[in-house]
Amino acid sequence: MTAALKPTVAAGRAVVHRTRGQTHGPITRLMSPSDLGELLKPFVFLDLFVSDDPAQLGGFPMHPHSGIATLTYLVAGGMEYADSTGQSGQLQAGSVEWMRAGGGVWHNGKPTDDMPAHGFQLWIALPEALENAPAESQYLSPAALTHSGPATVLLGQYAGVRSAIAHPADITYLAVHLRAGETWTFQPPAGHSVGWLAVDVGELVLPEPLVRGDMLVFDKSEDPITLRAQTDAVLVLGSAVPHPHPLVMGRYSVHTSAEALRRGEEGIRQVAQRLRAEGVLGLR
Repeated sequence: MTAALKPTVAAGRAVVHRTRGQTHGPITRLMSPSDLGELLKPFVFLDLFVSDDPAQLGGFPMHPHSGIATLTYLVAGGMEYADSTGQSGQLQAGSVEWMRAGGGVWHNGKPTDDMPAHGFQLWIALPEALENAPAESQYLSPAALTHSGPATVLLGQYAGVRSAIAHPADITYLAVHLRAGETWTFQPPAGHSVGWLAVDVGELVLPEPLVRGDMLVFDKSEDPITLRAQTDAVLVLGSAVPHPHPLVMGRYSVHTSAEALRRGEEGIRQVAQRLRAEGVLGLR
């Protein structure tokens, strides 16, 4: 899935891995907890979903999580959503679904129109204090998101701008929209030695060309990352203080210990019982 590289330097920051992940239909899995997640934790999972045909994308049936938070950033298209906290509605292009699964949650999503749909879903390993906390969700329209230059601040803070999502882990997660010919430099916040990026739209130069589906992992440092857009481009970029705990994995869950995983999976079962009683579980 990943290719180890001889480090190449991009504006002082070495690239140590480059991958195009594994593609199944409209979904490309760029990172999972058993591979790059170990290197990039608290970032542990990243899907790029791309479809010109909503019927091909199909949607994401009701499924559970615990121990993590998920953030879905919809670059284009529309999605319907529902979750076991009681929230439901629609997302438009540029919107965000934030789901802190904690001690157990179920959610789903599906395309809403005939427009091409593409974007990213990211999983983040939660700290011990939150990995079995009550679930919460937050859905943000494009107007509710904050910006610093070409960067939309999805999580954390950057250049004095803070995300509308409250998250205690020391993470910065940006969606960056660059115009053809534009150059942009990201300076990680202090202590953020974890760094990576993934491309959805267009072509970048770093200095090698990067196109849709390319993901880069940077060395453990706080050096800046400079990007130049060959064409109009959209990418996501993450930096963080390293997650200090092991990744203990279930099918849909990531926790810091076997006991925390056991509690999370029990929480998932309890939510499933409630949803079945309400006639919700199993519906698309």
